[in-house]
Amino acid sequence: MAWHLYRLGRWAFRHRAMVVVSWVLLLILGGTGAATLSGTTSDEFSVPGIESTQAFDLIEERTPDAAPDGATARIAFEAPEGESLQSPQNQQIIGDALEEARTEHVLEMSDPFETGTVSEDGGAAYATVSYDRTSIELTQADRDALESAPEQAQEAGLDVFIGGDALQEIPETGTAELTGVAVAVVVLVLTFGSLLTAGMPLLTALVGVGIGVTGITTLTGFVDLGSTTPILATMLGLAVGIDYALFIVSRYRHEVATGRSYEEAAGRAVGTAGSAVVFAGLTVIIALAGLSVVGISFLTEMGLAAAATVAVAVLIALTMLPALFGFAGRRVASGRLPFLKARDPESTDRRRTIGRRWAELITKHKIVTFVGGLAVAAVVAIPVASMQLALPDDGTAADGSGPREAYDLIAEEFGAGTNGPLLLVVDTAGADDPQAAVEQATAIASSVEEDVATVVSPIPPEGSPAEAVQAFEGQLDQAQYATVTVIPESGPSDAATQQLVDDLREALAPLEAETGAQALVTGQTALGVDISESLADAFPVYLLVVVGLAFVLLAVVFRSVLVPLKAVAGFLVSVGVALGATVAVFQWGWMADLLGIDKPGPVLFMLPLLLTGILFGLAMDYEVFLVSRMREEFVHGAEATDAVVHGFQHGARVVTAAAAIMIGVFGSFALGDDAIIKSIGFGLAIGVLADAFLVRMTLVPAFMALVGRRMWWLPRWLDRALPNLDIEGESLAARTQEPKKESVPA
Repeated sequence: MAWHLYRLGRWAFRHRAMVVVSWVLLLILGGTGAATLSGTTSDEFSVPGIESTQAFDLIEERTPDAAPDGATARIAFEAPEGESLQSPQNQQIIGDALEEARTEHVLEMSDPFETGTVSEDGGAAYATVSYDRTSIELTQADRDALESAPEQAQEAGLDVFIGGDALQEIPETGTAELTGVAVAVVVLVLTFGSLLTAGMPLLTALVGVGIGVTGITTLTGFVDLGSTTPILATMLGLAVGIDYALFIVSRYRHEVATGRSYEEAAGRAVGTAGSAVVFAGLTVIIALAGLSVVGISFLTEMGLAAAATVAVAVLIALTMLPALFGFAGRRVASGRLPFLKARDPESTDRRRTIGRRWAELITKHKIVTFVGGLAVAAVVAIPVASMQLALPDDGTAADGSGPREAYDLIAEEFGAGTNGPLLLVVDTAGADDPQAAVEQATAIASSVEEDVATVVSPIPPEGSPAEAVQAFEGQLDQAQYATVTVIPESGPSDAATQQLVDDLREALAPLEAETGAQALVTGQTALGVDISESLADAFPVYLLVVVGLAFVLLAVVFRSVLVPLKAVAGFLVSVGVALGATVAVFQWGWMADLLGIDKPGPVLFMLPLLLTGILFGLAMDYEVFLVSRMREEFVHGAEATDAVVHGFQHGARVVTAAAAIMIGVFGSFALGDDAIIKSIGFGLAIGVLADAFLVRMTLVPAFMALVGRRMWWLPRWLDRALPNLDIEGESLAARTQEPKKESVPA
């Protein structure tokens, strides 16, 4: 592989104009597509085969005009202090406001004064607007009508807030990308001491992110993609794009410093560091694409989109960078700041640098270091045992936003569970007495003691108008199902509500054997519980796939049995630390104020899978860069501990810079307002911090010093069976000659 990449690097160097123009044209093409073909994003989650979606399917099949998964809006009204919404004037104002929101796609609109959704003191009320289509399918006229509906009521002095998914807001990262880029600039300039050299990784990363994100935006016109998909692609594209370029630029500067010609240095940089970049990028791509094994469409789409952006970052690093080397020529070390000297991060100078002193300290006190490091990791990972997963709801929206204000007002006046009612769909197709089956299902739901606030029966009470009784009986005769509403005491994402869903299903299980009717627990809250539980069940399977892949790939790369085992164990430590810290901050609320988290709650349902997939690739990145150099030292005759020390010294500076950039990029997203992006950014930043500095730069050298030369043991039969990827580029020395240094026109 190294030989082919070497040839690619030299080819890109010689044909630099064509390479750069091609990438720029691709960026322009992507921008044009994004501007002309893009659609809207959707954050609706569904998983086939779970009980809540089976209930939705039943409703749609029996009553095609119904839309159980259609968009909803909750319009909350609050009167000024001392006033009541039940006054004739305020009732008229609220009625007019609701009519303003009505469009042809409104399926049902509740009147709070008829449904009883008015607080006891008359100070607050809410209405529910149900649409016949999902939020992504709503027209601009629907959204405009809903947004303008409160204006008249607000002018009259009422406070009006709109929640629900009908006005689904696309998360914004604000200045997160700029903050991440600023951190990267500082780190790169300090690493290289040259503005021009520092600018190369930034330029290539931005081009890669631009191509990836514009491509994803274009796809939204043809495929339903979540609003977090382009943000995740931006986050990953910036981080890995800069890091991959950093490795190659660092190696190029090292090759030039040894006296090689610029073209030869470009070829060798791509052939050696580029091999590590290909491997690291491939692991990230496989891990992200591997999210498809979970069988959940939105995770598959998110993983594939992010994987495509990483693939673009790898290709740009292998082609555009050597092309830029050709344009830079001898100016590759120019642009130095007065207070910084040009640096070669890969210098083979054996002076006792900070990295070498750290490695010597670790290997000297290897037992204490290894045990102490594991103890720290174990303590930080303790919160994982109490991790709760849930879908985001309006309760996690930004403080002060309309959805959050509506959620808080409804929770305060009517109970937290009102924001997430459960729906029991009683399928009476097989029941001998449908009405008796519905009555029994209602009684069973009412008998559940824990966390049930109210159970609303669909059966009209005695004395109801004949029309209501006939409508209910007609529903049972024609559609052969009825719906029972259960209002929990706790909020939609609370652990008690998740337990209530399980308790209801367990209590209703005998209903079919006793009556012939089947009861399904559904609603948006139950859907969230089902998705979270499905992902929790899928996580061990996905983790096993990722760990197995890591072992095989590392065994091929390092031709060792213990190195892959050590790498996999270190990866699991990093994931444990990242998830533990995320639970402590976002679920337990530790240091929540520091990150602007005003309401702790369950962890984002897809975070464990995303962290595992992304950190897997990043962990292998650092593993390859550090350990490959240690292996090279050992193969060339160094004693096992000396190989660890010298290999560590060689790669520590670059790995430190790469990790600092990733932490800066991911951490900048953690400072945003959107709860989803904040948790992903925080988890990744902590994961990279743990993997780079605790695992790869502390535990790994300590463990390797403990094991000694046995670290590189490989059975002979396995040595013969494994292919030789030559990731260190050892074959290049045999296939190339040392050309004399030649100048490149400025």
